[in-house]
Formats: sequence, C-alpha cells, structure tokens
Amino acid sequence: MPDRRASLTGLLLALASAAAFGTSGVFASALLSSGWSAAAAVTLRVGLGALVLTVPALLQLRGRWSLLRANLGSVVAFGLLAVAGCQLAYFLAIGRLSVGVALLLEYSGVVLVVLWTWLRHGQRPSPVTAAGVVVAIAGLVLVLDVVRGAEIDLLGVFWGLLAAVGLAVYFVVSGRTDGALPPLVSAWGGLAIGAVVLGAAAAVGLVPWRTTAADVDLAGTQVSWLVPLLGLALVAAAFAYATGVAAIRRLGSRTSSFVGLTEVLFAVLFAWLALGQQPGPVQLVGGVVVLAGIVLVRAGEGDPAPVEPVPGRDPVAQA
Repeated sequence: MPDRRASLTGLLLALASAAAFGTSGVFASALLSSGWSAAAAVTLRVGLGALVLTVPALLQLRGRWSLLRANLGSVVAFGLLAVAGCQLAYFLAIGRLSVGVALLLEYSGVVLVVLWTWLRHGQRPSPVTAAGVVVAIAGLVLVLDVVRGAEIDLLGVFWGLLAAVGLAVYFVVSGRTDGALPPLVSAWGGLAIGAVVLGAAAAVGLVPWRTTAADVDLAGTQVSWLVPLLGLALVAAAFAYATGVAAIRRLGSRTSSFVGLTEVLFAVLFAWLALGQQPGPVQLVGGVVVLAGIVLVRAGEGDPAPVEPVPGRDPVAQA
C-alpha cells in the first residue's frame, strides 16, 4: 500500500509538473510577440524561478550544508546540462529546424533515459515497456505534426539531439534517491546555475538578448510584461521543476520521463484555451496515442525500484 500511495502521489506530481511546464508557451508567446527574444525570456524565467525558491531552499538546508556539498556534482550537472544546455540547444535547433521537428528531437530524450537505465543499471525494458515507447513516440509525431512543413538541417538535428541529452539528464539526475538533496533544493540549485550559464551565453552573444517594457497581449488582454514573466518564473520554472523532481523520485526516471510527454498535450490544450489555436483531428488522435503509450510504459514498469549504489563508489557520481 505505501508503494502504491507513493506511486499515485508521484503520478499526480508528474502531471502537475507537466501542466506547469505546458503553460510556458502561452506566457512566452506574449513576451515574444512584443519583441522579447526567447533567450531573454527563458533566462529571466530561470533566474527569477531560482530567486523564488531561494528562501525555502535555504530553510531546508539549515544544518545540512554538507548534503549540498556532497551533491554538488549532481547540482552542477542539473543546471549546466538539464537547464542551460537543454535550453540553449533548443534555441539553436529551432533556428535551423521547424518547431515540431526540434521538439520531437528534444523529447527523444525519453528514449535515452530507457537506454541509460538499461545499460547503466541493468533495468532492461520489458516487451510492454518497449511497445509503450514506440506508441508514445508515434503519438508525439502526430501531436507535433512533424511531417507537414518539416525542415531538416544536419546542424539543427545535432542541436536537437543535444537538447535531448539535456532532457535525459534532467530525469536521470533527478531520479537519484540515495543521499540526494530535497527536491525543492535540487530545483533551486539547478535553476540558479542554469540562470548563470544562460546569462553568460547572452552576454557573449551566443544567443540574442532583447526585452521591452511595453504592455503585452496575454490571452486577448493587455497586461504588463511582468504578468507573463512572473507566470514563467513562478509556474513554469519554480513550481514545475520542484514538483517534477519530487515526482521523479517517486516514479523513477523511466516512467516519469514518459509521463512528462504530457507536457506537449497540456501545451496544446492551453494554446487552444488561451490563444484559440485549436488542434486538428490528427493532433487529437496523437494525444490519445501518447496517453496509450504512457499507460503501456507504466504497466510494463511495475512499482519503481530504487537504484542501488555500487559498492565502493560515490553515490553522487552514479547519477
């Protein structure tokens, strides 16, 4: 019963995280359409998200600073690869690919999670899990409508696959339970490092930086630019990452990575409700197929088992 309760809690947290991440499109589109660059919006989203989590994270760390030092490698990997690296690679990918193709490449990171847990920890996927992987990816192709208007560029594909690596790192690093930081602290540390790296990339001109103080259109209403920016920071960063890490701890990296695909479905739903971007029949079918794939993966996984540390190895290095 405790395992099932933890699994249900993890599933609810994963869906809440995916929904929170899914709001980023609506909030970001308000800023981008007014002249903001994607890099500026995401860097401030991540930086303000880290700022919001600072006080609760420091309170959780009182008297346990040694835990932060022990997990420093995981925190750096989280911030450098899962936050900053994934975002930068995606920016560079959409400069050469259609958004649908770039997103499909990024979300192929869930396959990398399956391969990692198999090769690194011997968790070979069952036939049902393997079938779920294929079904979920096929559904994602339909939801993103990749075939229509696809643009292929080898360098763009490279950046898209690098974004997939960053996404996989997010699930793998967050899945550690032995001696790990509290989820909220992990999210705070990763966002803080990610903000520094993204800010440095903008400072050297690797990504364009543009902002404006003009009012923006959010779901048909004129509001201050602070409204969508705070939405990105509070909902799509602080809340999304904190609940996401907590969910991964309960479900395991593999299952949670596929539940995370619902982020795309939530993004389509919010774009429909807030922006009037009604999904077509193919996208609706794709959404059902994605959900079917997730159900298959969850059925094939059973109850998540904690990763056992390798004797004589630093558990931080095993993430």
